[in-house]
Amino acid sequence: MTELILIRHGETDWNAEQRIQGHLDVALNATGLAQADAIGRRFQNQHIDVLISSDLRRAMQTATPIAAASGLTITEDSRLRERHLGILQGKTWEQAQKQMPQAFEVLRSRAPATPLENGESLETFARRVVGALDDLVRTHANKRIVAVTHGGVVDIPHRHANEIALDTPRVSPIRNTSVNTLRVTRDGFELVDWGDISHLPNQQAMDEL
Repeated sequence: MTELILIRHGETDWNAEQRIQGHLDVALNATGLAQADAIGRRFQNQHIDVLISSDLRRAMQTATPIAAASGLTITEDSRLRERHLGILQGKTWEQAQKQMPQAFEVLRSRAPATPLENGESLETFARRVVGALDDLVRTHANKRIVAVTHGGVVDIPHRHANEIALDTPRVSPIRNTSVNTLRVTRDGFELVDWGDISHLPNQQAMDEL
């Protein structure tokens, strides 16, 4: 049986500021580094076969303690990057709403086919993520795979497993370093466990939104 464990990266200063990151390469802050250490300790006594990560720094920094704990080498995959949010990247949510209302409405409304200026549509992003995950589970069939990535990426297989449309508002939190586990079946992804942050002190972490 193939098991896919998706982990959102640790906290960044931009998360704390509610600043839109997208493809911009932002490092973990002190809290995020502590969260990464905690997720590494979680996997010290767990067997995993494959460790893959988005190539953005915040994901790679989160994956590094897992690599140290498991003895695995991190494989980078740029297809596991967050959605490219175009002209909104670098803006806080408040700035984006005030300065770029049309682009912000595209993001807020989750209009699947409408591209963000200089960025990706939600449909294009979802196809990228599904393609990457399909390749991953096909290449590593019957393995236990850990992929360190971003909140938007984690959301896509959750929707597939629950048959939730892309334009439906998200209801499940995706917190920093949350562990989200799926089983691969003939019909696609099946949820095993979701949003586990039991490795964090006081079980506190920021949601993706």
